Amino acid sequence: MNSDSNAGLNAAGSEASLTPDEVIALRRAHFFPCTQHFYRNPPVLVSGSMQQVTDGAGKVYTDFFAGVSVVATGHCNPVIAEATAKQVRTLQHTTTIYLTEPSALLAERLAKRLDYPRVFFCNSGSEANEGALVLARRHTGRKGFISLTQSLHGRTSLTTSVTGLSMWRTDPFPDPDVHFIPRPYEYGMDPQQAAQISLDALEQTLREHGGNIAAMIVEPIQGNGGMIVMPDGYLARAKALLEQYGVLMIADEIQTGFGRTGELLASVQLGAKPDIVTMAKALGGGIPIGAFAATEEVAASLNVPSASTFGGNPVSAVTALAVLDYIESEQLTERAARLGAALKRGLERMRTYYPEIVSEVRGIGLMLGAELRADDPATGAALTDRVLEEMKDRGFLIGKNGVSRNVLAFQPPIVIDTADIEAMLEALDRVLGGIDQDRLRASEAEEAGEREQQ
Repeated sequence: MNSDSNAGLNAAGSEASLTPDEVIALRRAHFFPCTQHFYRNPPVLVSGSMQQVTDGAGKVYTDFFAGVSVVATGHCNPVIAEATAKQVRTLQHTTTIYLTEPSALLAERLAKRLDYPRVFFCNSGSEANEGALVLARRHTGRKGFISLTQSLHGRTSLTTSVTGLSMWRTDPFPDPDVHFIPRPYEYGMDPQQAAQISLDALEQTLREHGGNIAAMIVEPIQGNGGMIVMPDGYLARAKALLEQYGVLMIADEIQTGFGRTGELLASVQLGAKPDIVTMAKALGGGIPIGAFAATEEVAASLNVPSASTFGGNPVSAVTALAVLDYIESEQLTERAARLGAALKRGLERMRTYYPEIVSEVRGIGLMLGAELRADDPATGAALTDRVLEEMKDRGFLIGKNGVSRNVLAFQPPIVIDTADIEAMLEALDRVLGGIDQDRLRASEAEEAGEREQQ
């Protein structure tokens, strides 16, 4: 799966007509001010091939972020791209009021692979979560929701309301019937102790408000919250509590779904069978798609006429089928588990080498995070930006997330190989080593200054 054979071709055909400064100027002039970008000196990306992208100057980068878990099967994967292109040339769009094969076949495939018999197609993760929340209200006849602190579920009306990360709660008038409980994580705390605190809060909320709560929505791994994995047994215990009060569980698998964690669904991997699961991102391999799936009983409640203009359109459905075929044929779930373990070992070595910089390594499979300076998040955030910049200059794109934006995020295309991981870790070692040397020099200078004052 190494894309070295394509690197020259990419570089030869990758010439941007606008400079980075010109692109930034256009964005500032015409984008809403909420739109941001990574890097002090950002490249203009113009092409991609599997685990690599190329900028307008012909520089090739190994991508360790995958558009936030989107292109799990690789950038412009030729097998998938050919299926997409063929469908574009054949039948590009109809709505669900007309019969087409691709969406029906995709629904059948998802039902078999995910063990949820019913699916509703839409266009994005936000829309999938919104639909799942509405479905929960229809099924239970209740209005309220439970969510975890530091969660992120989307930018639509209800999904903003159930989002716990303050930086993403952009709606100034969120739905008042949302109850937040502590996420089962606190830095330095035993995971089972953190889980118990969260479960106790869940039980208390259910006792007080259970008669008005439709569902609890939860990410099996909080991605933007800092790669926080739900502790062993947490989801199953939460599901049991919810069932006592007739409350549904919605698993937000937008980032975790389709192989990244070593299984098709992380919620199942972590020991639970939610009533509703939502999906997007990796399912489309870069083509917009979203969906929510449910048990037969729950799905039966969405029985009034409804449709999505673009949901399940022939192009996105054919692409998703090609993605699923590729995941199976190339055994990407097993690959994610194997390479993720290797990457995590390497990141743990960085934590051992640089304990004053790397505080903790978290995650499963190829969805990993390394938190910098958990004891001083503001400094950690500045260091995170420095690491991203220097790694970009060395030819590697990594992400960042976390409550304080001080967590390095590693969510690469699953088609990366061992050589990619080793090369990235070697570069990261050099970057962190430089930061460590700067830290030691600053400390020595401070000590020298204190001696002079004495």
